[in-house]
Amino acid sequence: MKLLDGVYLSGLIRKEIAGRVMDYCRNEFRPPHLAAVLVGNNPASQAYVRNKIKACEEVGFASTLIKKPETTSQSELLELIHELNENKELDGYIVQLPLPRHIDEHEVNLAIDPSKDVDGFHPNNFGRMALGLPALKPATPKGIMMMFERFGIDTEGKHCVVLGRSNIVGTPISLLMSKKTRPGNSTVTMAHSKTHDLPGLCRSADIIIAALGIPLFVKEDMVKEGAVVIDVGINKILDSNHPKGHRLVGDVDFDSVSKKCEAITPVPGGVGPMTITALIDNTWEAFIANR
Repeated sequence: MKLLDGVYLSGLIRKEIAGRVMDYCRNEFRPPHLAAVLVGNNPASQAYVRNKIKACEEVGFASTLIKKPETTSQSELLELIHELNENKELDGYIVQLPLPRHIDEHEVNLAIDPSKDVDGFHPNNFGRMALGLPALKPATPKGIMMMFERFGIDTEGKHCVVLGRSNIVGTPISLLMSKKTRPGNSTVTMAHSKTHDLPGLCRSADIIIAALGIPLFVKEDMVKEGAVVIDVGINKILDSNHPKGHRLVGDVDFDSVSKKCEAITPVPGGVGPMTITALIDNTWEAFIANR
């Protein structure tokens, strides 16, 4: 069984990006600049943003954190987005999700300049990706494709079952895996809560990408021998034996499933670090496009 270690791979890729940044700065270019907008005090969002800012420091990017209170109105946020769109010293930015309930996430995504949309959520980028055109791709699916490429996972002609159909992970990774690319060229089935005989479908898969948000959903009897399993989920469950009283698990029952796999991602330390690295790589792409 091969462990697809996202921490290890992220370290390698970030060193490569840091080398490119150093070469550019030698020629008196400013470094790439990423901003993060955080509305409210969601602890998970705060942690995610901290990790993104830390990654920027690691590769030599400039970074800006913009904190706004929970009471920020939609119009105020849209005004800020307009300012960021017009800022020529800024290559890319993210508006951390989830947003407070009174703010329409769809309207916010539409307002972001597609050339600075390093989360890859704008319809321009999503549509270009669907057509196989150059685009800033959603970070988590892009990170997964990086893992397949760098770890040498053969995807061509394989049956890939994607569990989940969100616009952030399930739908875009289904599109990317079906494209005539390497990695890619898979036969893809996108499954969800209404799919009949989900365990049987999973057993037919050469590759399972689990992005349901249900702790330990994929069990040993749902996976065939020699499958590749990518666990996108990150869930907090109670555990009285853990010093913190809880622990993080994925959508896959790692302990049992890993015994049958050719390769599998851990949680934590798998897809999560690669999502941030893909975001950094998107920022680099936006930076180069703006030269």
